[in-house]
Amino acid sequence: MKDTRASVELPDADATTRLGEAFARVLGPGSVLLLSGPIGAGKTHFARSVIRALLGPETEVPSPTFTLVQTYDHTGGDIWHADLYRLSTPDEVVELGLEAAFAEAICLVEWPDRLGELTPDHALHLEFGYDGDGRRVTFSPADHPLLQELRP
Repeated sequence: MKDTRASVELPDADATTRLGEAFARVLGPGSVLLLSGPIGAGKTHFARSVIRALLGPETEVPSPTFTLVQTYDHTGGDIWHADLYRLSTPDEVVELGLEAAFAEAICLVEWPDRLGELTPDHALHLEFGYDGDGRRVTFSPADHPLLQELRP
């Protein structure tokens, strides 16, 4: 069976920032990044890096842990940053309007396991984890079009 994952080491926070900036260059309406991993593994740092790369380095990017979703206006399409940690059922995702955003906005979704059957087929999964003193992110599927655009 072919391995459908690819990974990259992130030795420090700057590497995570650079990865977010690289993704910002290839994202557009309908792009969905699903960010998984334990608390402190770099999901929110990555999402902030993407958003600041798109909107400017001084952009305030609060964690959506309590608001569940933060939205940002962008000329290239709205940006949705969601943290689904506190949700208990996929029905709550529908109430947030996130399902419609998957087709129209750039979506960065933390704790995507809460989506259940609402997980969009076209999403790119990023699994953040610890790797010694640094982090590692694993992408699936490895042949996702966004990853292809990142490669020179």
